[in-house]
Amino acid sequence: MANRTETQAERAHRTIHAGGEWLAASSGATRDILDPADALPFAVVAEGDQKDTDLAVAAARRAFDAGEWPRTPVAERAALLRRVADLLVRDREKLGLLESRDAGKTVEEGRVDIDCVADAFRYFADLVAGEAPGRVVDAGTPDVHSVVVHEPVGVCAMITPWNYPLLQASWKIAPALAAGNTFVIKPSEITPLTTVALIDLLVEAGLPTGVANLVTGPGHTVGARLAEHPDVDLVSFTGGLASGTKVAQAAAVTVKKVALELGGKNPNVVFADACETEEGFDTAVDQALNAAFIHSGQVCSAGGRLIVEESVRERFVAELARRARKIRLGRGTEEGVECGPLVSGQQRAKTEDHVASALAEGAVLRCGGKRPEPSPQRPESGYFYEPTVLDQCHREMRIVREEVFGPVLTVETFRTEDEAVALANDTEYGLAGAVWTADAGRARRVAGRLRHGTVWINDFHPYLPQAEWGGFGKSGVGRELGPAGLAEYRESKHVYQNLAPKPVRWFAG
Repeated sequence: MANRTETQAERAHRTIHAGGEWLAASSGATRDILDPADALPFAVVAEGDQKDTDLAVAAARRAFDAGEWPRTPVAERAALLRRVADLLVRDREKLGLLESRDAGKTVEEGRVDIDCVADAFRYFADLVAGEAPGRVVDAGTPDVHSVVVHEPVGVCAMITPWNYPLLQASWKIAPALAAGNTFVIKPSEITPLTTVALIDLLVEAGLPTGVANLVTGPGHTVGARLAEHPDVDLVSFTGGLASGTKVAQAAAVTVKKVALELGGKNPNVVFADACETEEGFDTAVDQALNAAFIHSGQVCSAGGRLIVEESVRERFVAELARRARKIRLGRGTEEGVECGPLVSGQQRAKTEDHVASALAEGAVLRCGGKRPEPSPQRPESGYFYEPTVLDQCHREMRIVREEVFGPVLTVETFRTEDEAVALANDTEYGLAGAVWTADAGRARRVAGRLRHGTVWINDFHPYLPQAEWGGFGKSGVGRELGPAGLAEYRESKHVYQNLAPKPVRWFAG
C-alpha cells in the first residue's frame, strides 16, 4: 500500500486507487490537467481504461462481499464520517486552492465548497447515528415479529461532473459510506484532483481497504464500463442529459439501481412588487447576478433565465447590465477576482456559439458577449468570457431552451402571474427556480405551481444537506441529500419471524 504520508505530487500519475493501492494506468497512459486560467498543465493523472475499471470494481466487490465495512456498526461508520469532516476542515485552505486551480472558480468559492463537503459528511453521520434499527410492521398476532430493515445496496459506481468536483463527490460518497456500501468513483477527467485528495483523507480516517476505489479516466471508457459492469449494483451519475441517457441505457441491461442528476434551465421570476423599495430592488438585482454568474454560470442550478415583470424590466435590466460590466474577471487564485474562467476551451466555444445563435435570432446584447481584453490577472491563453446579458429573448430561441453552462443571462418578460408561471414551466428541464415577490400569498401560489425540484422564494442558490435535491422532467431521476439521498444507497428487507410455527396443511400427506 502507498505510504499514507505520500503527497499527490510525489505520487505523480499514480491516481488510480484499487484495493488500497495507488496505481498507474495499466496502459501507462496519462493526462495533463490544465489550469483554465492560462491553459497550462499543472498536474498529471493516470488515464485509466476498462481494465483499470474492472480492477477497481473487483476490489469493491471483495470488500463488500467479504469485508468488514457493510457489517460495521452504524455508530462506528458515523464516527469515521465525522473524522473525515474534521480532516476536510484541517485541509480547507489547501483543498480550496486546488479546487480553484482545477475548476477555474475563485478560491473563495473553493473554500465554501470544502465547507459544504464537510457539512455533508457530518449530516449523513448524524442521520444514520440517530435512526431506529428498523420499522416494525404489525402482523396482527403476537406470535409474529415483523420488521423492515435497511441494508446497503452493494457496490456503487459514482460518476461526477467537472463544475463542483468535490462537492458532487461528497453528495454520493457520504451517504453511500453511511449506509455501508463500497464504491468506485470516476471524477471528471478534467477536474479529478480534489477527489483524488479525498480518497487520501478517507484512508487517513481509517476506512478499510477496498471500500473506496477511484479510477481517473474518460467517460467513454471508464464511465461506460461502470454503467454496464455486472458486479456494480448501483450507478449514480451527475452530468449532462446526453451522457446520463447513455448511463441509464447501459445500466438497464443488468437492472441496476440508477440515480441521475442532470441539467437545468432554471427560471428566476421577478415580480414588480419585489422592487417597490430601493432595498428590494437592489437585493433582487444582486441575487439575479449571483444566480447567473457564480462560477461563471457553470452550475446546473444557475438562474440563467431571468423572467421579469414588464413594468420594471427596463430599469431592472439596465442596472443588471451596469453591474455585470463591473464584475472582476481573472485567475481564481488572485485577490479581488469575482469570476474565473470557463473550465475549458470547448466550454467557452459552446458559450460563444449559443450567444451568436441568440443574436442571430433577435436577442439584444446589453453587456458582454465576447472574450475580455487580456491582463496580468487574465492571460490571453485562459478560457475567459465576459458576463453576458441578452435582452428581449423568447422561448423559440435555442439559448432559452438549451443549457449553456456559461456566464450568460437571458431576459424574458411577463404581464400576469399566469404568464409568469407558464414561462417558468415552459422547459424540458425541472431542476430549480425562484420567485421574487413582496406578496406572501403570491409567493406560495407561484412556488406551488412551479414544476421544479427546488424552488427558492426571495433567494437563489442556497441548499441544505437536510433537504432533498433532484429535478423533474429531463433534470433526472432520484434524489441527493436529505433522508431520500441516504435511501438511494439502501435496499429494504422485510424480516418476518414466526415465533410459534404450526403446520399449514394445505396439501394431503
